Amino acid sequence: MIVIPAIDLKEGRCVRLEQGLMEKDTVYSDDPGAQARSWQEQGGELLHIVDLDGAFAGVPRNREAIRAIVEAVSIPTELGGGIRDLPTIEAYLELGIDRVILGTVAKENPQLVREACQQFPGHIVVGIDARDGKVAVRGWADVTEKLATELAKEMEGCGVEAIIYTDIARDGMMGGPNLEATRALAEAITVPVIASGGVSCLDDIARLMTIERYGVTGVITGKALYTGSLDLRTAVALTKGKA
Repeated sequence: MIVIPAIDLKEGRCVRLEQGLMEKDTVYSDDPGAQARSWQEQGGELLHIVDLDGAFAGVPRNREAIRAIVEAVSIPTELGGGIRDLPTIEAYLELGIDRVILGTVAKENPQLVREACQQFPGHIVVGIDARDGKVAVRGWADVTEKLATELAKEMEGCGVEAIIYTDIARDGMMGGPNLEATRALAEAITVPVIASGGVSCLDDIARLMTIERYGVTGVITGKALYTGSLDLRTAVALTKGKA
């Protein structure tokens, strides 16, 4: 299991939200490229980037900040937020992003996911965000009746590289990840699952490692790293058996 530092972009700056609410943001850096370089230097093996403005607008909004991040690091990057058509996917891959994360369109237009997987094999990841086990879309603004496990099975059939599972109620709240829901999702499918939301300390990483055998291959963490309650170097060492 790898530890994946997150960079959430709002108006070109690195921020963190509480439960996905744009009005509850904390700015942590005005220099996304420098922040990305810092996470790489501390042992990050993959960077998770979210265009928050794009997620709410439905179109890319932080292209220059994203470019700065890609140019600042040599490790792979994955990006989500407002990516809802094939030309946008292609543009980001050409920019240097390694994996594109599709969220809202996975629920609303699964055919697009299928086409993207065929056109860009190995580069498509689906983000499933859920509240009480039900899928939320459009920057978490709308909660649907679709079960997260049901959508995950459908996306597995499309040929996605991985599923990122976020429990919205836990995100940015530092209350610990939802192990039960994450394990249930991982057990329901064969593609790798990346856990997201709620990680607050090293013990949370250790707890997630207990469900690694079910297919949980990574964990995304943001606020805990920015506040210092989790040290990236120590977390990486733990996952590699060196802590």
